[in-house]
Amino acid sequence: MRPYIFVILLGFIETIIFALVFIPILRKLKLGQNIRVDGPKRHLGKAGTPTMGGIIFLIPLLINSLIFEYKDTDTLMVLSITLGFGLIGFLDDFLKIVFKRSLGLKANQKILGQLVFSTLLAYYMFAIKGSSELYLPFINGYIDLGWFYIPFTVFAIIATVNSVNLTDGLDGLVTGITIIVVLAFGLMFEKMGMKNIVVFSSSLIGVCLGFLMFNKHPAKVFMGDTGSLALGGAIVALAVVTKTQLFIPIIGMIFVFESLSVILQVLFFRFTGKRIFRMSPIHHHFELMGWPEYTVVKTFWIFTVITAIVGLIGFKKIF
Repeated sequence: MRPYIFVILLGFIETIIFALVFIPILRKLKLGQNIRVDGPKRHLGKAGTPTMGGIIFLIPLLINSLIFEYKDTDTLMVLSITLGFGLIGFLDDFLKIVFKRSLGLKANQKILGQLVFSTLLAYYMFAIKGSSELYLPFINGYIDLGWFYIPFTVFAIIATVNSVNLTDGLDGLVTGITIIVVLAFGLMFEKMGMKNIVVFSSSLIGVCLGFLMFNKHPAKVFMGDTGSLALGGAIVALAVVTKTQLFIPIIGMIFVFESLSVILQVLFFRFTGKRIFRMSPIHHHFELMGWPEYTVVKTFWIFTVITAIVGLIGFKKIF
């Protein structure tokens, strides 16, 4: 475990250095966050906080890929998918903030970009790696999806990435959850003997820990879609290349709840004209119930620790 701890520390230190350099630049360029007027009123005080901060941890993540010289195609593919989704998020943030377009990229443009990278990863596993199997939690066996593997994987990738994006709504929320989720997956990958994948996971944990120092409440910087889409891409890419996609709804159950809260809210309002939650995604519902922001964040972190343990129990090679 010592080499992995070194990788975590390196990513942590690098990200702190980049944050100290880039946050003043983002502030000087006035690349500040726009706050939803229909959200919790206390969020209005966050207006102008520098965003697009995902570049602060994506650059160290890229640098570390050069330092550790990932030579296996799986790790290079994970890095490529992470940066690819990060690029989609960067373009979205850039259009929203610099060109003052409230919605950034159009919905069809986002989906098209996501389809391109999702299909690339699914095709890589199916056609190049010759794999259409998924590891089954709690069973310690595999299921072969055959040709259905590609549409299933594309759906899983897009669903995960957008769920992580929806979770990014409170100071430090998705950053902390990502650390817990990737740590759990990293323990699984270590047992699978996938050294380079564990090194990448460790680097991701390190850069997220460094970013959390500036993203925790009260946040000095937000990751924006640049960061949240990249993190979603990293999590699901790690799962896809290791055939552990079915662990995402378990370990990352909070992502599922966040997405479901939005889907249920929209459907219920469309058919009844009423709302199930005071606001969606669900973390805002708890805020509007009177919970302090840091309480919501810590509660969601604790919940993710529990689901991560459940996921590790389901991976029988751990115990």
